[in-house]
Order: sequence, then C-alpha cells, then structure tokens
Amino acid sequence: MPTPGPPLLELAGVSVSFDGFLALKNLNLQLASGELRAVIGPNGAGKTTFLDVITGKVRPQAGDVRFRGRSLLGRNEHQIARLGVGRKFQSPRVFEQLSVQENLALAVSETKTPMGLLRRPLTNTQRQRIHHLLEVINLAPRARHRAGSLSHGQKQWLEIGMLVVQAPQLLLVDEPVAGLSDAETERTADLLRSLAGDHTVLVIEHDMEFIRRLQ
Repeated sequence: MPTPGPPLLELAGVSVSFDGFLALKNLNLQLASGELRAVIGPNGAGKTTFLDVITGKVRPQAGDVRFRGRSLLGRNEHQIARLGVGRKFQSPRVFEQLSVQENLALAVSETKTPMGLLRRPLTNTQRQRIHHLLEVINLAPRARHRAGSLSHGQKQWLEIGMLVVQAPQLLLVDEPVAGLSDAETERTADLLRSLAGDHTVLVIEHDMEFIRRLQ
C-alpha cells in the first residue's frame, strides 16, 4: 500500500524535445512510497524518454524531477542509481555465463566484479537476502544453473531480482512482458505486485491485458 506523506518521486512541468520533436510536454507526475503505477502508451509516445529523464540519461529543457524531495537534475545515471533508483530495461541484461545465484551476488556486492567477490566475500545478511530473493523471483530451483540456460521470462525475473537485491526505493520497469508466454506474463504480474509496498514500482507497458493483471 502507498505510504501517506510527501511523494517519493515528483515530475513537475517536464518538457523534452529532440531536434524540434516534442517528446514530453509539461509532464506532471507524483508517486507515493510503496505505490505500483503503470504508464501506458504506443511506441513513440515518449515512455522511454520519460524513464531517461528520471534516471539522468536525458536532461529536460523545462521542469524538475525530484526524488525524496531532492532535485535529480544535473546528476548522472550512476549518482541517481546510488540514491535508490533502479531501472530494468526491456531486454534482460544478465551475465549468461554465470549462475543465477552468482548474478545476484554480483549485483549486491560493492565491487560488482567476480574478482571483487573473491577479495570481499558477501556478508551473512547479503547471502540471506539472495536466498530470500531466489524464492521471490521463482528461481530457487535454478539457483546454480547458468543464466544463459534460462527462458526469456526467467531472465526478466533474474534482472528484476538483480535490481531488487540492491534495495532501491524506486524500481523502474520497461516493458517487462514483451515476448513472454501467458504463464510467464502472469507470474511477472504477481512478482511486481509482490514488490510494491516494500518498493515503489513504476511499470512502462503497452500491453493492456498485462496492465489489468497488475491491478
């Protein structure tokens, strides 16, 4: 359930144009802590630009983006991620030669490299977080399997897990069910619903049936 109080994320009067093409015009949005919200629209409607503005990849020509009351303008993608904003792109980005468990371990580690994990092993708390998350993302039985052996839907869940294990307050998810089976789509909806509350979840999608499943 959303938490009462000031918005976690606020976009105020945001406009973005590229070579005269207006991608976003005077966009206003507020998201509360713990809220699950979906933004729908056809291809070319500016959905990805919307996420690019939040994550610092694109700077708007007008307006402001505030996260926990602090403006994100002028911050780069890495700085915004460290503030607690996680983004999942449409195509899954996982380390296919590593196991599912190793992917999560890299994501939660400070160094984000296999050599770094050897030098600085995970804490008990981090290992427990990974164990719990494997259950949440429905991949516990495949924890030791290579990520490259997973189905497309399972890779999507793994990448969502790689973001969640870093404990972001805001999770941005871009078209998570493109190319998924009906069963995988249903499980993805269940997963995102389960994450709301502990996280604020913003889903970008054009599949109306999937949006209904999120409700």
